[in-house]
Formats: sequence, C-alpha cells, structure tokens
Amino acid sequence: MKVDQKGHTITIKDTQGDFTSFLMKVTHQYKTFENHNITIDLLHHKDLTVDEVKLFLPLSKEHKKAKKSFIVVVSDLDFNAVPDKLTVVPSLLEANDIIEMEEIERDLGF
Repeated sequence: MKVDQKGHTITIKDTQGDFTSFLMKVTHQYKTFENHNITIDLLHHKDLTVDEVKLFLPLSKEHKKAKKSFIVVVSDLDFNAVPDKLTVVPSLLEANDIIEMEEIERDLGF
C-alpha cells in the first residue's frame, strides 16, 4: 500500500495486487487518514466487479459524514451500476477535480 499526501488529499494506492488485503489495510488504518480527503487508487485492478467496489461504501459513508471527500478510482467498470452514495471515477485527474468541487461546495455551505 502506497500513501501519497498532497495538500488536503491523501491518495492510497494498492501495490500488492490483492484487493481483499488492500481493503482490510485501508479499513484498519482509516483513523490515520480520517482528517483528509481520500482517493482510493484501484487503477491496477483490471477485473474488479461493482460488488467489490461497493465494499468501500461503509468507509465512504463514514468519511462523508465528517465532511470530507472519498473517491474511488477504477478504470474499467460499469459506472451506472455503482450506488450514488459512492463516488467512483475513471481517472485520478477526475478524482482531484471532484475533490476541488466538493471543497468549494463545503466552503460555500452546501
């Protein structure tokens, strides 16, 4: 697992290639990241299903309650099948754009 912090955003990238152990590591170390916006980089996983990506939903809900962004980046997925409560995008650039927009919305009080 590689953790990269830029400003108010932390990008967590799976370096092992084992989705289940990555999810467990992120869940167990969540308290370390809870005060930042989080981007979960799953671009190296080419065969993820929507159900596997949905496993991040509890973390996402908890993080958004704290008024922080939680974005999952997956390149090859049926984005229409993902629940609205989970933000999933196809690129890191789009993830950063969404975080910036959500930061502006929070600053404006939306």
